[in-house]
Amino acid sequence: MSLENQDTNQLSSVKNALRILRSFSMDEPEKKISDLSTSLGLNKSTVSRTMATLASEGFVFKDPETKKYRLGFSIVSLSGIVKSNMDVYRESLHTLHKLVESTGETAHLSILDNLEVIYLQKVECNHPVRFLTHVGRRNPLYCTSSGKVLLAFSEDEDLLEKVIEKGLTKFTKNTITDPKKLREHLNEIRKKGYACSVEEISEGVNSIAAPVFDYQGKIIGAVAVVGPKQRIQQQKMNSMAKNIISAANEISTRMGYWK
Repeated sequence: MSLENQDTNQLSSVKNALRILRSFSMDEPEKKISDLSTSLGLNKSTVSRTMATLASEGFVFKDPETKKYRLGFSIVSLSGIVKSNMDVYRESLHTLHKLVESTGETAHLSILDNLEVIYLQKVECNHPVRFLTHVGRRNPLYCTSSGKVLLAFSEDEDLLEKVIEKGLTKFTKNTITDPKKLREHLNEIRKKGYACSVEEISEGVNSIAAPVFDYQGKIIGAVAVVGPKQRIQQQKMNSMAKNIISAANEISTRMGYWK
């Protein structure tokens, strides 16, 4: 085998391993070889070899009874290193706790990753309700308050077009799927300084988010409050937004941002 072919095969193996690791989620924390083979379109033998290698390095663990795999402790170790080196993660926790106290609802810190919003930090309120949010969860940008803030204030002129090109799936009757309406909506968000999601990704769930900026004035995240529509009512969103903007500004200041 030539060195070029060997390098290509190695890169393919690495890509397969990364695809496998990324396929695990809070909704699907355990998977069988057959599950991975079907969902990723890979041969069972390829998946089996890759999982054996990942298991030997502690990145996955095989339950001897169920024969299912789950993520191993090596992932936890790496995630701890990432978190400890992310200033915005460290600087946000105290502020999020204060935000939960002032609003009575669950608060999040989110960042942009691969055309999606990913939840980096979460502080639960005293009466949590199960929503489509947890640390590490990925959601679309265009129908979540955090995602819309990240879209609206991004300096990447191509970001919105990439999101539109990927497709605007309609999750509820309130989801904005018209590119023109989405552009107009994002312009309004820039003017107001915050975004709302009124049952746009899940029925009965509302949220409000504001941007977090770094010392260069670039958006690096979003602070959001999420809760049931019975508690986060549309007529109360403007008043609640003041607390969320204040929290986002506090984190931004800690990151060196100065208006």
